[in-house]
Amino acid sequence: MGRPGAPWKRVVLKVSGEALASDSADEVIDVSLVERLAREVAEVRALGTEIAVVIGSGNIWRGAVGSASGMDRATADYMGMLATVINALALRDALEREGQPTRVQTAIGMSEIAEPYIRLRAMRHLEKGRVVVFAAGTGNPFFTTDTAGALRAVEIGAEVLLKGTHGKVDGVYTADPRKDPTAMLLPEVHFSDILEKDLRAMDLTAITLCKENALPILYFNIMKEGNLRSALAGEEIGTLIY
Repeated sequence: MGRPGAPWKRVVLKVSGEALASDSADEVIDVSLVERLAREVAEVRALGTEIAVVIGSGNIWRGAVGSASGMDRATADYMGMLATVINALALRDALEREGQPTRVQTAIGMSEIAEPYIRLRAMRHLEKGRVVVFAAGTGNPFFTTDTAGALRAVEIGAEVLLKGTHGKVDGVYTADPRKDPTAMLLPEVHFSDILEKDLRAMDLTAITLCKENALPILYFNIMKEGNLRSALAGEEIGTLIY
């Protein structure tokens, strides 16, 4: 039985920076992983899905880590935003080499390398068959790229936010499956349960934004090849949060 609403016509895919990194400590961007992600995104675009991507920065820099070491939090977060642009350019390059027209839009102005984020322009790109990669988060410190993903999805009228996880986590569980062997995968869960039971699927600001705008979230493992296409085909993978 397919997921309600699938196949979706317009989606936003949120990918963490760690999904682009290899296990090697000295290689923060693994070209083979970026190319695999680009192939899968280009494949679903060719099937007719309008897809935008919000990219994180955890493979390069985390603002929270800098803040914890004594750095000014706003400065640390701005550094993280700049790191997302590096990841976005890498993904754009890989997508273009797959023959998929792509635009990078940034929440912080840097016109020499990317477009500024303009909502209607982003939607027009999607309508023309281009992939849009949103970088620099929301453009404001103190907000995660999960929140940026939720915000952009609501703004451009996406039908679902796809939260692509890494680290072998393939959905939302009753507890942390890496620590509790009795934890059970939840195929579906309501926003209220995520908030009340503190299930830690995404940051609470992102969850609340999606809840208030009735935007479902599909939480699944992006590192397993073929999962993106399966998700968009409505197959029973991951956890649907609604």
